[in-house]
Amino acid sequence: MSKFLKFTLAAGFVISATAVFAGEYGLGRPALPEEVAAWDVKVMPDGRGLPEGSGDVWTGDEVFAENCAVCHGDFAEGVGNWPKLAGGWDTLDHDDPLKTVGSYWPYLSTVWDYVNRSMPFGNAQSLTNDEVYAIVAYILYSNNLVDEDFTLSHENFTEVEMPNAGGFILDDRAETEYAKWTGEPCMENCKDEVKITMRARVLDVTPDEEKAEAAEPATEEPVAVAAAEPEPAAEPDVAAVDPALVAAGEKVFKKCKACHQVGEGAKNRAGPQLNGVMGRAAGAVEGFKYSSALMAKADEGLVWNEETISAFLANPRGYMKGTKMGFAGLKSEEDQAAIAAYLSSFSD
Repeated sequence: MSKFLKFTLAAGFVISATAVFAGEYGLGRPALPEEVAAWDVKVMPDGRGLPEGSGDVWTGDEVFAENCAVCHGDFAEGVGNWPKLAGGWDTLDHDDPLKTVGSYWPYLSTVWDYVNRSMPFGNAQSLTNDEVYAIVAYILYSNNLVDEDFTLSHENFTEVEMPNAGGFILDDRAETEYAKWTGEPCMENCKDEVKITMRARVLDVTPDEEKAEAAEPATEEPVAVAAAEPEPAAEPDVAAVDPALVAAGEKVFKKCKACHQVGEGAKNRAGPQLNGVMGRAAGAVEGFKYSSALMAKADEGLVWNEETISAFLANPRGYMKGTKMGFAGLKSEEDQAAIAAYLSSFSD
């Protein structure tokens, strides 16, 4: 009796990978073609799996600024520790190569598939097919691989050749290495002498024997120092905030949470944590390194409230020239008000 996988429809679409015998339990049914198609979204290097669609570089510039620049920079140059998508040409033979779409990725299909599946961060699979094509076209342009009037589509997709397409080899370990891993492993006295012959130069993590021997382990308990009691912060008037507006703000905040955290345990990331930001002086989060542009505003007495934070979010770089925040801004006044209401619901 053959074994097979069965699909069970419960609350949503649940896949059971348990092998069962046909006819034994009478549960489940074969998956419908449209259900299988919903999971089968991979794109192959030869273009198989690509949906119909197209997008030009300048549309990609706009979509990228709205959805991607907050982490990857306006020109795909990366923000903070978020990945760089452009540059790195001729660095793959360096000690510390910069691996970007332009310098390292061998297939354009991988770029399209990853953006389509996983981006933007926190709001994956919200982009249309045309928007994905446009973003990929803009990434190509940022890497000087296409001209500014280029339009990428399912029809010309395979005509784009990536610079590092020939930089990979087939995995031949089964033929060249597996034989070395068979047999009984040596567990003791496997070498007459062990020497450090090379050092990890980039990170400098190879232990230094002389320093290690000289170092004394820390044994003292940390001494607790009493800190001065801070002035109690004014609690936000949560009751006065429209719950529906707060809920709307929580959805809009998905565009922000790649860099900002709120709520219990919130920490500074690429941007400062935003607990208690409403009614607080600008540049006041401890431990976060602000831009000189923001600190100049802070010196002028900038305080974050619904009016100032809405003006900032409408056009961050226009409101504060030199800001480190790469987010393109929220054009909708409703979204601005929703974010202000949402942030008002979090105290320090």
